[in-house]
Amino acid sequence: MVQRREPTARQVRLGVELRRLREAAGMTGAQAAALLGANRVQISHIELGLTGVSEERVRRLASHYACTDTEFVEALVEMATDRTRGWWEEYRGLLPTSFLDLAELDHHAAYLHEVAILYVPGLIQTEGYARAVFSSRVPELTSEELELRVQHRMRRQQIAVPYELVIHESALRIRVSDRAASRAQLAKILEFSEADRAAVRVIPFDLDGFAQAASTMTYAGSSVTKLDTVVRDVPHGSAFIDSEAQLNAFRTRFRKVEAVALGPERSRDFINRLAKEL
Repeated sequence: MVQRREPTARQVRLGVELRRLREAAGMTGAQAAALLGANRVQISHIELGLTGVSEERVRRLASHYACTDTEFVEALVEMATDRTRGWWEEYRGLLPTSFLDLAELDHHAAYLHEVAILYVPGLIQTEGYARAVFSSRVPELTSEELELRVQHRMRRQQIAVPYELVIHESALRIRVSDRAASRAQLAKILEFSEADRAAVRVIPFDLDGFAQAASTMTYAGSSVTKLDTVVRDVPHGSAFIDSEAQLNAFRTRFRKVEAVALGPERSRDFINRLAKEL
């Protein structure tokens, strides 16, 4: 099978899950290879996402690893056999792969939970807001790079899964551009909050005891909890987190942040008041 030069985050995740199953079964790569009639290098490439793996092999490996979670195995089979070439592939070679991986994650998510502290999330940014954010990059982007990023961000917003946002007042107040851009951004958030499958909750500055200021994250839920993913910003892109312990921790953090935020109706009233102040 042809080796991939640059596997996607989803392809890497499939390999990671197969490796975790093997390690849980107490098997070496050589032992797994022998069960498939393959060699250790082939198993290594599969687990690194460098080569694909057929449905038959996924099922055989799961059986050899004594995995009895049929729902999880079916989800792995779906990942292995998915041949989706989404709109984001148009940007391959033009944008960093983290941009493509985020769009692919959105596409396959069953739901999205987001916590935003300093910036309005990309999924509901206006074009003006996105352009201002990307224009602040150091070193400065070329005009072509800037336009590609803004275009990609706008196309990412074509999601149809349930999306829940908890956003801090600071993100609503910080002006990444001017007053007009801020008013337009608040209007877009209000419009979004009225959409089906959407919920926006605000954390006001005057909330006592808010100690979760470092909780910025995107939580992408899967049809199988084991395949959930958390995305966090890092200096050079995005970090994808998928260990079971950390996923549990981030689920708890989201529930805690959500619990102290204003409800959807009070949040809309709050955002309306901010817009009138501009």
